[in-house]
Amino acid sequence: MSIKHPVIAVTGSSGAGTTTVKRAFEHIFQRESIEAAVIEGDSFHRYDRAEMKVKMQETGLSHFGPEANHFDKLAELFKTYGATGNGEKRYYLHSPEEADEHNARLGTSKKPGEFTPWEPLPEATDLLFYEGLHGLAKSDMDDVSQHVDLGIGVVPVINLEWIQKIHRDNAERGYSAEVIVDTILRRMPDYINHITPQFSRTDINFQRIATVDTSNPFIARDIPTPDESFVVIRFADPKKFAIDFPYLISMIPNSFMSRRNTMVVPGGKMGYAMEIILAPIIDQMMAARR
Repeated sequence: MSIKHPVIAVTGSSGAGTTTVKRAFEHIFQRESIEAAVIEGDSFHRYDRAEMKVKMQETGLSHFGPEANHFDKLAELFKTYGATGNGEKRYYLHSPEEADEHNARLGTSKKPGEFTPWEPLPEATDLLFYEGLHGLAKSDMDDVSQHVDLGIGVVPVINLEWIQKIHRDNAERGYSAEVIVDTILRRMPDYINHITPQFSRTDINFQRIATVDTSNPFIARDIPTPDESFVVIRFADPKKFAIDFPYLISMIPNSFMSRRNTMVVPGGKMGYAMEIILAPIIDQMMAARR
């Protein structure tokens, strides 16, 4: 944990919607002129795309577990950044466009599915921002979560998460429904053991719940829209960040409290709610840092 060099981690499984939270943070960083060292979770996978394909065929390995990820390097990065504001990162190249961009920047010839070389973080950043699968991971050997100053979980109810993943992987990656379902089943033990427990270590969870029938996610034709859902927002310790619930309820129309540490907002207000909630917390962190 660090006051001078805070670490923020947004964690959620593939297709959960962590990009929405990342976008909210980007708006806050831009508005407040905050320089963030941005870390992509995929860059801490242990194997590149070709190697992982072989491992999956041989052992049924999944991206969710410690065997396929460098929890040790991620924990070391968070620890080092918290102490010094420095560290190293790399990129996982998802597409030809990303490969072209980083090859031009680094003078390399990496292909999609490979990693760029490790390189130093930018100098003089205000905080480290991680978005990916394992921001609050913990295994028998490594504890990433102990170095996180603000942990955010993004965890739709499981059927909605599957619907989002099926549609995303089909539309963006061309995978068939059968292949996606096989992936979900193969990953399930690691999901239960290494993804789900993280949401008990977060400071704030954002959980989207559909108000339409998602009982069979494998035949759903459409992702429920934001207006067809609510977002349940749980604060582990409201006093830690001086959460002002009456103010939040007054600022977010049609929101309400469901428990003393939990509020519910309309799905269409999710991005707005995130900025209203997170901006004061970031301001507190920057004030403490100064």
